[in-house]
Amino acid sequence: MSTTPHTAFFPGTVLPYGDLEPVTWRNGGGVTRQIALGKLGAAGEPVATDGEDWDWRLSIAEVGTEGDFSTFDGMTRILTMIEGEVLDITIDGAGQRLEKFWPLRFDGGAVTRAMLPAGPIRNLNLIVRTGALAGDVSVVELSEDQPRQLVRGRIGVLLQGTARLRLANGQESALGLLDSVFGGEVQGPGIRGNGLLAVITLALAGA
Repeated sequence: MSTTPHTAFFPGTVLPYGDLEPVTWRNGGGVTRQIALGKLGAAGEPVATDGEDWDWRLSIAEVGTEGDFSTFDGMTRILTMIEGEVLDITIDGAGQRLEKFWPLRFDGGAVTRAMLPAGPIRNLNLIVRTGALAGDVSVVELSEDQPRQLVRGRIGVLLQGTARLRLANGQESALGLLDSVFGGEVQGPGIRGNGLLAVITLALAGA
């Protein structure tokens, strides 16, 4: 996605998954689609930046073979497997098994290796600059009766099922699988439906 430096993501901005450009890893073991990257504004709103001048990055990766992760020194990573059966991951020599929809937080500079005992997987990846930003990922159920409100500093990604986005002006539109929505204001846009939504929260460290 091409962005203009320090361009705000307006409340209700939708980034369709189908528009994300696939980039093959240098080791050929997978493909990454970058959703967005940037910084936070003074009010805690996500703003887009270009190049390497970023404090947060959100992406979706398809992992087809076992191998090492890229390292991100000075960063914190939160990895959530969103497709597949299981992921075995080793972080600085310590191994653990990660199941679907359970976010895992770890040091982006750690030596990390992925093993795929049940075949290919797909991950949602959040990376934030340690000490500058606090990031969190949760997976929640959607409801037709009680819409999920995405306030400022939150991004929603539809992981499963169907959903509709409702803006403050009452306009509604359907969301596709793995589409991303940016929140804003006090109430923010609402998402209702049947399925699972990843809610990404970004905040200035210490705020």
